[in-house]
Amino acid sequence: MAQQQGRSILAMIFRNFIQSLKPRKIRGDLVGTDYFGNRYFEIPANPQIGKRKPSRWFEPKVKEDFDQEIPAEWEAWLRGRRSIPPEEEEVLRNLAAMKQKKENAKEIALRETSANEQNILEQEIKGMESFPKHDEYETMPGKGQEKK
Repeated sequence: MAQQQGRSILAMIFRNFIQSLKPRKIRGDLVGTDYFGNRYFEIPANPQIGKRKPSRWFEPKVKEDFDQEIPAEWEAWLRGRRSIPPEEEEVLRNLAAMKQKKENAKEIALRETSANEQNILEQEIKGMESFPKHDEYETMPGKGQEKK
């Protein structure tokens, strides 16, 4: 008599027991590295064993230094906001754009600082003339309004 492939509880327990004895993938595949030297790994999803999401992690260049900086593209991949890992050209292009923006911000800050310093010096030279004058207010306390 042939054994049926139904939903019997004993058959399900036996299949799960056999599946638990099979070796599992513990070490992930190296997906890429970044310009800091961090290495990124992934174990793909396997719906047959109930794993619906891939496991992703990184190993920093300096061990036990998990507080170091990670490029935004790699962080998005680690958190699952993007399905494919970033390419090296994309990361380097964004790094160059980030450096250019920082240089532009420094130049603008220097220009604004020098312009503000010029305005401050001009105001200091003027002295009392820099304050607004209104006819309805007294110029000196206790003295009435000056009539023109």
